[in-house]
Amino acid sequence: MASSNGDVYILKATDRKSAIPKLMNRFTIEDYSGKHIAIKANYNSADPFPASTHIDTLRAIVDGLKAVGSADITLAERSGMGDTREVLQQTGALGLSEELGFNVVVLDDVPKEEWVKIEHSGTHWVKGFYLAKVFHDADKIVQTCCLKTHRFGGHFTLSMKCSVGMVAKRVPGGIYDYMWELHGSPYQRSMIAEINSSYNLDFAIMDGVKAFITGGPESGTVVEPNLMLASHDRVALDAVGVCILKLYGAKGKVGSEDVFEQDQIKRAAELGFGVRSPDEIKLIALNGEAEEDVDRIKQILHTNIIMH
Repeated sequence: MASSNGDVYILKATDRKSAIPKLMNRFTIEDYSGKHIAIKANYNSADPFPASTHIDTLRAIVDGLKAVGSADITLAERSGMGDTREVLQQTGALGLSEELGFNVVVLDDVPKEEWVKIEHSGTHWVKGFYLAKVFHDADKIVQTCCLKTHRFGGHFTLSMKCSVGMVAKRVPGGIYDYMWELHGSPYQRSMIAEINSSYNLDFAIMDGVKAFITGGPESGTVVEPNLMLASHDRVALDAVGVCILKLYGAKGKVGSEDVFEQDQIKRAAELGFGVRSPDEIKLIALNGEAEEDVDRIKQILHTNIIMH
């Protein structure tokens, strides 16, 4: 896939209802009229935001897509910490789907023919992996992620890590556990990037109103950056997300390694489905309040300052 536009839009905001339309309007949203849209959110568990997608974020994204006349909208999820259907029920996503009239696919329940095999060649995946066909077949893919660290080997859960929930744990009729392989591998973070090289993402919105700077993905030390971000380019978005985590004092590899030396980002840059260096990222403040944050992010992004 060709390298994408490395613009990252940043708003200082806490009101998702007003902020998200401003972000979505940066992506020629009229082009989504008549299209079949697949949404991937962050419903790994039923724990409250920033562990999981805030219901107001999902609502604002769906409202924006419906306003331009998308043909249909499907939220597809596979939770890693809990029963997916129960997670979607407890977080309010299922109720919202009934209220707004969009589809929900619980990926644990789909048959084998609803998975697309991605071969292992050129990856660290021993047997390749299976990507949900709902994303493979969609005209447009929209994602929303949270801003947090990850204590189980991912180091951080931003846009690229969200894609793990698009991959089968086990394919119906099979016994091989792809998530066991992922979480047990020393190449876990590279494998996360490799998932992302298998599909195109049209845009992602990162909800950084709150963030975890320790622990994660379901709980941790909470800070409040009060930022909403968006980009066509998930690598650029993750790089900026790592900068914000550094600014707020994240420790471990997130705090100690340069942004483009983080394994997820480094492997993504090698694969070339997004930006390859900080120089390809353009930070765009969408309100005056975000300008100071943009300046601080730039300082880390371009000078490899490490926060302690």
